[in-house]
Amino acid sequence: MKQLGDILLEGGLVSPTQLEAAYEEQQRVGRALGRVLIEQGVLTESQLVAALATQIGLRFVDLSDFAVDGSAVGRVPGTVCRRHSAMPIGFEDGKLLVAMADPANVFAIDDIRSLTGMDVKPVVATRADIAAAIDRYYRADSDLDDISAVLDAQEEEDELSKVKEIVEDAPIVKYVNLLITQAIQDRASDIHLEPTEHDLRVRFRIDGVLHEVMRSPKAIQSGVISRLKIMADINIAERRIPQDGRLSVNANGRKIDLRVATLPTVWGEKVVMRILDNSTARLDLTDLGFSQDNYERYSRSFTKPYGMILVTGPTGSGKSTTLYATLNIVSRPEVNVITVEDPVEYRLPGINQVQTNNKAGLTFASALRSILRSDPDIVLIGEIRDHETGQIAVEAALTGHLVLSTLHTNDAPSAVSRLTEMGIEPFLVGSALDAVLAQRLARRLCSKCKEPYTPTAESLVASRFPWEDGKPLPELFRPVGCTNCSKTGYKGRLALHEVMLISEEIERLAVEKASATTIEHVAREQGMKTLREDGLSKVLAGVTSLDEILRVVV
Repeated sequence: MKQLGDILLEGGLVSPTQLEAAYEEQQRVGRALGRVLIEQGVLTESQLVAALATQIGLRFVDLSDFAVDGSAVGRVPGTVCRRHSAMPIGFEDGKLLVAMADPANVFAIDDIRSLTGMDVKPVVATRADIAAAIDRYYRADSDLDDISAVLDAQEEEDELSKVKEIVEDAPIVKYVNLLITQAIQDRASDIHLEPTEHDLRVRFRIDGVLHEVMRSPKAIQSGVISRLKIMADINIAERRIPQDGRLSVNANGRKIDLRVATLPTVWGEKVVMRILDNSTARLDLTDLGFSQDNYERYSRSFTKPYGMILVTGPTGSGKSTTLYATLNIVSRPEVNVITVEDPVEYRLPGINQVQTNNKAGLTFASALRSILRSDPDIVLIGEIRDHETGQIAVEAALTGHLVLSTLHTNDAPSAVSRLTEMGIEPFLVGSALDAVLAQRLARRLCSKCKEPYTPTAESLVASRFPWEDGKPLPELFRPVGCTNCSKTGYKGRLALHEVMLISEEIERLAVEKASATTIEHVAREQGMKTLREDGLSKVLAGVTSLDEILRVVV
């Protein structure tokens, strides 16, 4: 149509006014036809907008699948974006890349150019996608109500004053706020800011897997890291050693703590922020994905007045969440609950929590000795790391206290061997230990896009699935990916459990220093389901995929 119009114009057959009117009529008819096609389900809105963008010679961008650069977002206020239905999403060829619902809106382009001082390169996106992206990326101004860290009043060095000017620059503040609010909205457990040779890489750990969300210019690296260090009350002048800090934010009316750790690397300081949502600590045990049988076995142990309960698994397997959920059940006004943790991740009402401090000599062992003189009924130890802590914990369990703790082992039967390897007498381990809960976290399939399929017999045999040759193949589910789950196919996580109760026979095996394999064999005979078996039962229930179970358990 455009080429035909140029020919007619050059031939003097139509005037520019007539041609412009014809273009407008064509666009009006095209939009009307598009609406009909969308209503009939022939086209999606994205397909229609992509076709129209191609017609006018501009690029179409699917914002639900585009890695938006936070430093670009921080350059334009949210009010301007909402007014023009346009949003900056990155940089290209030295220009600011702006997604627009109406790329012919020259007033919007002029506004953004004057605000940023950069040339604008428009791309086309659907109006709904732009509105959703604006709501997502510009929540920082309204949702992040308070940041509980301020610069130390005594600024003795000129360098500190200089850094303060940098980090109070509006784009840097907006960028940092954006990172935190976006991570909270995306249900991330960790934020990784990683300096590279040419840029600053940002990754979120969502459902246990790291996802790269943006890459920002190297120029903003020092400002962003200094801003975070000030917020977390960390020494901004020290860049040579690792440092730790903490900050709290109020997002959507919820108080959320962030534990901040810095680590010097060859390209600058890497910052990792662990997001600690206090609502997680108030979860009920039934929300954690226990099967009925495993829940009944586990509840038999924590309802006893004394004994030791261990939760095992690698870092990030939800051990602390399970222990806190257990505490929520056993903690009552008539009992004295004391915890010793490093660090105290979640602050719980009605519970006495002690933070270890190795520099001051307050270790797990020394704190535990003092706790036992404070008349406790229930004691939670963050982790048994050495012989001394383990010995005191075992003795506490034998003298009428309910002791909850964590241990780093691969499965439940290995916990018995691990304690004896620490130097604790085997007969004490057998007598004190009441139950061991091994745990892993697997991603939950997105309920909106998961699809059923029938696996092949070969794939079931290769994965050691509990299926017998000759029987019908089971119907399983696999991930697909949609906007609801950010194209991953998974949303949320569930726990896999292995509950080993200490029977007389297992206690005898502990005294005999039997291997973990022997203990596992007896525990399975007594009704223990392994992590793999529990995971495969959840695959059959359609809540996770076979590939996901094979990823997290052997």
